Order: sequence, then C-alpha cells, then structure tokens
Amino acid sequence: MSASSDPSLLDEIRSAIRKICGDFPGQYWRQLDQERAYPTAFVEALTASGWLGALIPEEYGGAGLNIQAATVILEEIHATGCNAAACHAQMYTMGTVLRHGSDEQKQKYLPAIADGSLRLQAFGVTEPTSGTDTLALKTTAKPTDKGWVINGQKIWTSRAEHSDLMLLLARTTPRDQVAKRTDGLSVFLLEMKDLVGHGITIRPIRTMLNHATTEVFFDNVEIPADALVGEEGQGFSYILSGMNAERILIAAECIGDAKWFLDKATQYANDRSIFGGPIGQNQGVQFPLAKAYAHMLGAELMVAKAAKLYDEGAAHGIEANTAKMLAADASWEAGEACLQTHGGFGFAEEYDVERKFRETRLYQVAPISTNLILSFLAEKGLGLPRSYGK
Repeated sequence: MSASSDPSLLDEIRSAIRKICGDFPGQYWRQLDQERAYPTAFVEALTASGWLGALIPEEYGGAGLNIQAATVILEEIHATGCNAAACHAQMYTMGTVLRHGSDEQKQKYLPAIADGSLRLQAFGVTEPTSGTDTLALKTTAKPTDKGWVINGQKIWTSRAEHSDLMLLLARTTPRDQVAKRTDGLSVFLLEMKDLVGHGITIRPIRTMLNHATTEVFFDNVEIPADALVGEEGQGFSYILSGMNAERILIAAECIGDAKWFLDKATQYANDRSIFGGPIGQNQGVQFPLAKAYAHMLGAELMVAKAAKLYDEGAAHGIEANTAKMLAADASWEAGEACLQTHGGFGFAEEYDVERKFRETRLYQVAPISTNLILSFLAEKGLGLPRSYGK
C-alpha cells in the first residue's frame, strides 16, 4: 500500500475492507450490544491487516496512506453494517505524536501502534464542567522533580478501558497567567497499564449505544518528564491540528452509514409487498429515500473535498466542519427514511436498523455538535460576530 489516492488503490481498499467485515455480520454486533462488550475480534482483524496503522508512515511500520484513503476505510466499515467507533481514534490521535512528538517518542510508540502491540485509543480532552469549551478545562499537570503530577477528571473518554495509551490535554499554566488564552495547555502521552489503579480510576458510562465510553479520574498521577508531547503550553494548537482530521474521518463513517441505510431500505422496499405490489413503487416510500440519497451524494462530495485539501496541506477548517455536519445530517436522514420504510420491523433487533439508527444519532452531537459547527461557519465563513468563547 502507498499514500496514493489512485482510484484503483481505493477500489482495492474497499474490496479488502468488505472482505474483513464480511466475517462480522449483524449477529456479531447484536451480541456485543446485549453484552455491552468491546469488539475485540473485529479490532484485532483490522489491526492484523494493517488498516488501523494506515496513516502511520512506512518508516514506522505503517501503511503510509493519506486521509483520502483513510476515509475509504472507515466509510466501507460502516457501509457494511459494522462500526469503526471502537477503533477509529487510533487513526487520528497518533497524528499528534507524529507531528509534534520527539524522535524517541515516535520510535518507541508508532511502530508498536502500527503492529497492534499497543493501542492508542483514548483521547482525554472533554471535562464535565467545560464540554467543548476546551480552554476552560481544569485538569492540571504540575512539574515535579521526577516529571509531572496530574489531577482532575475527564468525561466521554471513549475506549479508555481498552487502550494501552492515552493522549491527555491538561493545564500546565494557570489560565490567569498566560499571555494568550490558547496558551498554557500541554499534551501528554500516558501509559495506562501502569497507572490504572495507581491514581487513575476509570468509570464506564452506560449510554444508548454500545460505545465503551467512560469518565476518568486522576488523583496525584505521577508520570515521567518524557511523557510531555512537544512544547509545554502549546497543547491546544497540537490537538486542533488533529481535530479536523477527526471530523473528516467521522464524516466518512456517516457517509457509510447513509449508504447502509439506503441499501437496506431499498432492498426492503423492493421485497415487501402490500396491496398487490412492492411498497417501493409508492412515492410516499420513494421520495424520502430519494431525497436522503441526494443529500448523501452532496455530503460525499464535501467529504472528498475536505480530505483532498487536508492531504494537500491547504486550509481546510471550513470544509472539514461542513463535511462533518452535512454527512451527519445525511446519515440521520437516511436512517429516519430507512426506519420508516421498515415500519414496525425497523424496531426489531434482527434487522439491525434500530442499532445503526442509535449509532448514527451520536454524530449530531459528537465529536462536535451541529450548533457549534454552525457558529464556527457563521464566524469563519460569513464573517459574522463570534458567538462563543468570548
């Protein structure tokens, strides 16, 4: 595999992902739902095939692919009815280490992440009192003779129980002592296996979908000096550079969800006969699906544009956020149309519609809410007064 976005390579990726996902049908995911279990076998299969190391350069044992190729990987996972949320963080959180980490950190962690011997799945940013107001976070990291000591709390830290490493954002300089409001936050890479039960407590949060999310408590957690990634105080800019990648990749997942819903609904509408003919011949069934299809096609183009700009190193903040919003809207609209097409059967677990319906609803609020995207676009795209973070 190479970093090329050549159409033939992308077709090969789609085929390879579909082959892997074929071993994990709806029954696999329904069983996990019932048990509230992590999809270990699915994650291991993707890891063994090298797909979770897709964005890691070849010199560190990865595939060296670009964001355009990564969108294809995640879209196909979702288009087959599987779910990448259990492992997608590994594809964008490692970027902070790659871009800002020391040579020693890159050599120590990236090859191990690429071959699956270490999982970097946990991203500790959000806190109960700050939400998406990242600059207001209260978790602190204070220097000591041996390194740093961390105190605080994170929430919605998904996969913390299943990750060997956590990328953590903490305040290293009090907010009232920084020259710029974006200064004073630093990024750390924590080795979780040594810290859980020794200052770190993980508490699972049960949600409407099987998402393995948690809240994490830090009580005088001691970490070495070399856990700091990049320069002290520059962490906010570091994580911002990865957030646009996250939004593009999750937008691709939403496109995959939309395609799954539309394929599922179309098949059902053709097969289900009432009043002497397939329900798909009725415009009341056709039109919601056709409209969702059109919106999915439009969102798909924006995802492709955002990914291309990202790979070219061009400005892409507006496109990344727009792609995430439009794709999330498209998947939700397709899910609604699919559920309505199935009628009562859409509520039956065996059809998988209700599971995917719950899963795709998440992306109206995560990793960034639609309202905050609209505020961002109003300011950055239209030049309207800033409405948040004053």
